[in-house]
Amino acid sequence: MIKRILALGGISIGVGLMVCSAPETAVAQQPLGSNAGWKHPMTPWGEPDLQGIWPLNHLISTPFQRPEKFGDRRLLTDEEFAAAQKSAEARNTRFESGAIPQADSGQATRLTSLMSDPPNGRFPALTAKGKELYDKMRGSYKPGQTVFDSPEDFDSWDRCITRGLPVSMLPRNYNNGIRIMQSPGYVVILLEMAHEARIIPTDGRPVLDPSIKQWLGESRGRWEGNTLVIETTNFNGKPAMTNAGVPGSPPLNPSTENMRFTERFTRTGDDTIEYKMTVVDPDVLSTGSWSAEFPWKLDNSYQMFEYACHEGNTAIRGYIETSRFERANKAPR
Repeated sequence: MIKRILALGGISIGVGLMVCSAPETAVAQQPLGSNAGWKHPMTPWGEPDLQGIWPLNHLISTPFQRPEKFGDRRLLTDEEFAAAQKSAEARNTRFESGAIPQADSGQATRLTSLMSDPPNGRFPALTAKGKELYDKMRGSYKPGQTVFDSPEDFDSWDRCITRGLPVSMLPRNYNNGIRIMQSPGYVVILLEMAHEARIIPTDGRPVLDPSIKQWLGESRGRWEGNTLVIETTNFNGKPAMTNAGVPGSPPLNPSTENMRFTERFTRTGDDTIEYKMTVVDPDVLSTGSWSAEFPWKLDNSYQMFEYACHEGNTAIRGYIETSRFERANKAPR
């Protein structure tokens, strides 16, 4: 539990823990609905039941974007998968001392990346507008940034405000718990990282006025057969679309108020959900959009811990004091 407790300090922990590994699952290799004879559980009020704890810790070593050597290939060969398993086991052994509890240990999947589109699994190039916004971004994950003078030099996750979307729905190297709860007319997605609670109406109510902007946007859900579809709009454009907290992700990428985020949750077995996200933001993405698709695994024994980010978060002050000291004592050329 040592690692989990230290992680409550926000960005002050986890700096050296970016390389990991994740689990093989048949869901990633079979079409949806291929579990012959399985009957989808339903809630007492007649909706598909997705409730439970679905931690993403089994995916922490599957890279977000695909290494270029794999091209358009979505799955590892047997030989590559064996090597991935070996790497995962070595990583877990390395942290058996307690720095990372078993709940967050990596396994290995056959997926070459979480990203499924573009076909090469690579994050799209930024548009001219995207590059302009990137230049204005500030944060501890931004490559080359050394000047930190105030809280405004950090992003929303550094400052314990929010991790943002879509990145909150991607695996991290710790605090990967996701819990789904349902009631008539609502679905709640509780995230362990940054203690987010996404409260999503499914009763057909209209979306908010476009002028109302929020950190996590405004979500509306609907059922398409047994699939929960969530559409999220009304973003404020402040959090990063991606950040280096996701293994294999580009360090930082901007988002805009016009971003549209669509998620699809399809339960494919007693302990599996096939999850797909699609992000559309033509203002910053040269391809206009990207998608990721990966399996979730049920684990109701997983313990979700409080993410008390502000308490003990000395990293902000440490960055600022160090940055000022280094600039004040910079050796003359």
